[in-house]
Amino acid sequence: MIKKIKASLAEKIIFIFVIILAIFFFGSYFLIKDKCLFVKNYDPKKIEFDNPRNIAVLNVPCGNVIIELYPNVSPNAVKRFITLVKSKAYDDIAFHRVIKDTLVQAGDLEFGKKGYIDYGKIGTGKSGLGTIKSELDSPFNFDKGSVALARTQKYNTEDSQFFIILKDEPLYETEYTPIGKVIFGLEALEKIKYLDKSQYVLRPDFINSIRMLIN
Repeated sequence: MIKKIKASLAEKIIFIFVIILAIFFFGSYFLIKDKCLFVKNYDPKKIEFDNPRNIAVLNVPCGNVIIELYPNVSPNAVKRFITLVKSKAYDDIAFHRVIKDTLVQAGDLEFGKKGYIDYGKIGTGKSGLGTIKSELDSPFNFDKGSVALARTQKYNTEDSQFFIILKDEPLYETEYTPIGKVIFGLEALEKIKYLDKSQYVLRPDFINSIRMLIN
């Protein structure tokens, strides 16, 4: 007959400790893996806007980013952006340039498409619609969440690429053409993949879609 051996109090405590440790370890693993866990996903249909026709909804891996566009500040730039949004040109386009806690940049339609990324040329691609002139005359505060068209080192070279700043950048005023500001969902952009040693991202996150709230 096999005798039952009772676990001592110390063994029970060790066993419980190991179980708690395992739960903590696996729980932490899944929390770290799901970078979007605590990011609120805003539903634009549940929000009242003063100017709904000027609202663009950028959907990224961690949810919706709601942008209010300012056609009165930069009419030509906003018109270009809306044209590309309505043609769904930004769908599946990479966030190819990301600086942690500073900015995210996307919109390279030529070399940034999911499945067709050219890492040697990304950041230089165009839309095929030609460049537009910089619009820098209207006062605009480049505070956190501001959205602007990117350009080369020369003015009047804006096209399809845009960036969103994750902190105040007062020196950008009169340097870049603003098109709007993020009014909800900025935290979803703070989760966009970045690299510590490079502004340009290998295997980047992508824009899922951008849509105007009212077409």
